[in-house]
Amino acid sequence: MSVMTSRDFNQRTNEAKSAAGSGPVIITDRGQPSHVLLSYMDYLRLRGEGRSVAQALAPPAHLASTLSESDDSLFARSKDHPRAVDL
Repeated sequence: MSVMTSRDFNQRTNEAKSAAGSGPVIITDRGQPSHVLLSYMDYLRLRGEGRSVAQALAPPAHLASTLSESDDSLFARSKDHPRAVDL
């Protein structure tokens, strides 16, 4: 992640755009973060566009590979009996 002052950003826009290709660029104003420059693909990824509900709810790829399809323990129905509700 890169950090750039607003003055540097105004003077070196092309460098900021290049840096945004490898990660967010934080732009500061008077020493405080004020804006973030992202590539368009990173922006779409953050917005979640192009993903189905199933993809959004799926486990991350590094966890999905450790789960086998025969492992139903994560989604097994509880064997506990319902408790009475005290109204």
